[in-house]
Amino acid sequence: MRGETSAVVDRGRYPEAVTPWEDEAWRAAAHAWVRDRLAARGLRPAGKWRVRLRPWSVLARLPVEGRDALWFKANPPASAFEGPLTEALARWVPEHVLEPLAVDADRGWSLLPDGGPLFRDVLARESVGPKAWEELLRQYAAMQHALTPRAREIARLGVPDAPPTALPDVFDRLDDSALRPEERDGLRKLRPRLLDWCAELAAVGVPDSLDHADLHDGQLFHPAPGRYTFFDWGDAVVSHPFCSLPVPARRARERYGPHVLPRLRDAYLEPWTGAGRTTAELRRAVSLAWRLSALSRAGAYGRLFPAASGATGAAVAGEGARCLLEILDDPPV
Repeated sequence: MRGETSAVVDRGRYPEAVTPWEDEAWRAAAHAWVRDRLAARGLRPAGKWRVRLRPWSVLARLPVEGRDALWFKANPPASAFEGPLTEALARWVPEHVLEPLAVDADRGWSLLPDGGPLFRDVLARESVGPKAWEELLRQYAAMQHALTPRAREIARLGVPDAPPTALPDVFDRLDDSALRPEERDGLRKLRPRLLDWCAELAAVGVPDSLDHADLHDGQLFHPAPGRYTFFDWGDAVVSHPFCSLPVPARRARERYGPHVLPRLRDAYLEPWTGAGRTTAELRRAVSLAWRLSALSRAGAYGRLFPAASGATGAAVAGEGARCLLEILDDPPV
């Protein structure tokens, strides 16, 4: 197509996924939007886009003359809040996040700077001990703590609102997930206990905040020793902040063994101490949130492009169902 930048396309494990990228008019509009935003900053494109297509996003790395590459991201309607949320976080907690160069909230488009090496890549090439994970969790928890007064503003940006008191309703909405009959029966039998867990977690009194909901080692940058930058907020919810801990803690457990979990939990809890809450209460809240976090993570699997159906939609739904079943597991901390 005349005027369209050439691209190298990666479809990963979803070769049949249909995204807006397949629409020639959409691609042309995206290229034009990026060119205009670059030109407004005196920047020029410098080569092929490297595009990663998934049922939940279109992500493209854009070479630019004279500087690090930039990133274009397109979210489906159900996570179109990511661009406005990223803009807001850059105002509220700039030391912890990326500042977008441009956002089109109506179309779910963002243009972002490169954040440096992924923590995952650092782990692959260097010897990294548990202390690095402790520090990233301290920084992440400090960011969440700073955002507690902003929880209602974050929800008004379109981020799903799932406080502990609303989690039973979230549970009920997921009842039609891709589960076997015996799995669905096991979850339904759990519901009375779920009500008690939610009420107990709310009673601890830790205020709602932003929960990334998928904070693994590929969702944060490690640009310098002791520095971490958090990104990719398409799965985020406003919920109990402690629901964020299981994903990174599980990744660390895979590397170092289960003995690392108490250290990570206590590092994460440091910014939350005080305010009349005891250490025992906070640790109990971590245990409750660990189990309940499965609900928001399972729900995020439904935030797909509308055309992502058929075999692709079924595969993604199956992953969400497996995530939901984690609520049956006893927390390891």
